[in-house]
Amino acid sequence: MDTDVLKLIESKHEVTILGGLNEFCVKFYGPKDTPYDGGVWKVKVELPERYPFKSPSIGFTNRIYHPNIDEVSGTVCLDVINQSWSALYDLSNIFDSFLPQLLRYPNPHDPLNSEAASMFHHKPDEYVRKVQEYIRRYATEEALREQDEDTSSTESTMSDYSEDEARDIEL
Repeated sequence: MDTDVLKLIESKHEVTILGGLNEFCVKFYGPKDTPYDGGVWKVKVELPERYPFKSPSIGFTNRIYHPNIDEVSGTVCLDVINQSWSALYDLSNIFDSFLPQLLRYPNPHDPLNSEAASMFHHKPDEYVRKVQEYIRRYATEEALREQDEDTSSTESTMSDYSEDEARDIEL
């Protein structure tokens, strides 16, 4: 696990460690020559105890419009991560191959976002416009900074309360 995380940190990807080497965010850029080109997302990664034999959990923290990504939770529907993960893969595969391929070739037949799947399939021009609107609203460097500021202000607010009070507020 440590080797994979360090390899990712030393690569071209910007990695922010959250709760140790098993929980971090990676800044992910939309692939060139796709509707996602120009977008920037934070993808949260959680590594299970049995990693690399068990797949990591990944999710987009800022909104993205895509048939195979849940718009609200950021959950990703990707067979290679959810079903056919192998210990031969590493974290770089996710950010250099699997996610770029998912954005380049959405699968509208296995959607998490049925509206996006339908639009991709039946109104491709409208789909591209909607993706680009989401990028302008949610997937810019400025939007990420605002998201980080909102998160840190919530965290500092929570520290003003006792542990029990903060837990009640989060619920």
